[in-house]
Amino acid sequence: MKRWSLSTRIVSGVLLVVILGLLLLSAAVGGFTRYEVTERLDNSLQEVAERLQAAVATRSHDLSNGSSIAWLPEVGPRTLAYQVMDGSGHVVLRSQNAPQDPFVRGGQTGFANVPHFRVYMAAPITGQYRVIVGEPMFHRREAMRRAMLISIVPMVVFLPVIWWLVRLIVRRAMRPLDRLHDEMRARGSGNLQPIPPLDLPIELISIQSAVNTLLARLETALSTERAFAASAAHELRNPLAALLAQVQMMGRVLPAGSEAGKRVDIIVDRTRHLGRTVEKLLQFSRASAGVAFRRDRFDLLSVLHVLVDDLEHNLSDGRRLVLTTNGIGHVFVRGDMDATGILIRNLLENALLHGNPAAPVVVVVGPDGSIDIANDCTALAPDTLARLTSPFVRGSTVAHGSGLGLAIASNIAGQMDASLLLFSPLAGSARGLRVSLRFPNAEVMTIPDDM
Repeated sequence: MKRWSLSTRIVSGVLLVVILGLLLLSAAVGGFTRYEVTERLDNSLQEVAERLQAAVATRSHDLSNGSSIAWLPEVGPRTLAYQVMDGSGHVVLRSQNAPQDPFVRGGQTGFANVPHFRVYMAAPITGQYRVIVGEPMFHRREAMRRAMLISIVPMVVFLPVIWWLVRLIVRRAMRPLDRLHDEMRARGSGNLQPIPPLDLPIELISIQSAVNTLLARLETALSTERAFAASAAHELRNPLAALLAQVQMMGRVLPAGSEAGKRVDIIVDRTRHLGRTVEKLLQFSRASAGVAFRRDRFDLLSVLHVLVDDLEHNLSDGRRLVLTTNGIGHVFVRGDMDATGILIRNLLENALLHGNPAAPVVVVVGPDGSIDIANDCTALAPDTLARLTSPFVRGSTVAHGSGLGLAIASNIAGQMDASLLLFSPLAGSARGLRVSLRFPNAEVMTIPDDM
């Protein structure tokens, strides 16, 4: 599923609405501005024409000398042009920027659009002369364009400011949700304490309350499951240990090589196997119950040394463990030390149990604090390798095992935010299995050369 951000969606939605609103407003303002400017310019044009018509009516006797041009100073492309026509439709007086032919033919009073001009013909007052005043279209279009730009450009220029303000307001409004998110995310790493009061809005208080209720129930369930696992371990180990001791004592009093002695040896072997299976099931139960959610700082290398030393004292059939630290003295990580011991012990036991007895199990501590455990065995198929960390899944091996070792290790590694990777075959070989364990933010300390 594609991830998306609530703040980004809110900002995008608000900005989309604001931009569409501004566009509609700009179109409305542009249309209104065009209408108002046209109306004002037409009113001015009509007023000039009527005033000039009044002036021509009082001095109509001066226009009887034929066509003439009234030369006006500083006439430009924006200056009004006018014509005075007699009763026959001939131009008897015009400004130098007016054409020789009449702007319009006929005697209809009012506005008209002609090439390059918007004209108004004034109604005659007395006499036979009529006045036509024209405004250059260039000036009219320029006036409309400027008026519309003055109205619309500030809205467009203000868009970045609107975007910044909307984003600032949304981010400030989302801060309580971010705080709640951070608190809830921290609970995913083993902290099951209730979320403290965060001054949340009403819409988020119900979520906080529901999360706190869920955390309380989860803490109760995990505590109950841990208590059951511990109690079951105690109740099962003791009877099995007592049974094994009694069977071993029985074997000592029976004649060597007798049929009864052989059956006792079988019972001892099966009892030990049952004890190991019970131990693995209890470990798996503890791992599933969240045994590794603590975040204490401890030395991973010390745990590794203790486990390797312990297993070396109990090795048989010529099996060997080879530990290479590459000059690293300490690897400090955060997690549960006991759970880490269970994790690494299962990895080591799995490598010893299913590896070639003639080849050693090699444990290497990397420069980044990672631990690689490699053993010689038949290479595993990719589909088997992908399922090997599932419960009761085993590779192609004849060794007796429960199929829970890697499942326990994978479960604990996931709770500690560590990565557990499997590789088969080994690099440069057609055989073998390598398990790589990496903890986040490991603090590696090397041993000085003079020590």
